[in-house]
Amino acid sequence: MDELDRNIIGLLGADARMSVATLSRRLKVARSTIQARLERLETTGVIAGYTLKLGEGARQGRLRASVLLTIEPRAQAGILQRLKSIAEVERVFTTSGRFDLLLQIACPNTQVLDQVLDQIGTITGVKSSESLIHLSTRLDRAV
Repeated sequence: MDELDRNIIGLLGADARMSVATLSRRLKVARSTIQARLERLETTGVIAGYTLKLGEGARQGRLRASVLLTIEPRAQAGILQRLKSIAEVERVFTTSGRFDLLLQIACPNTQVLDQVLDQIGTITGVKSSESLIHLSTRLDRAV
């Protein structure tokens, strides 16, 4: 990836609906160049898709939390299978350090969050968990 690729990704990260013509004008390169770059970025998997990003208005009424899990050795596959069946679990990351997995959870209220945390705690192979409730988003640069 070169600077032009990074600039294309940056602009699309801010507005995934930006047209090839607009990208071309903003970056001062030919439309055919932008189109070829986009095709290459898509083919190589750098761009996996185009999507919308929910704002705070859409997140209202959703309680979000991060859950840090410590798990038994060789239990990860079974735990992941169970986590996939819990609709409130949005993302699961493997980590280095004290914890093995980082979960992102979204629930409509504290009662559901409590139930989900209890459900996660009963999964075979989960040794311990620590929960962090998100209060507000101060910075979001995720692309």
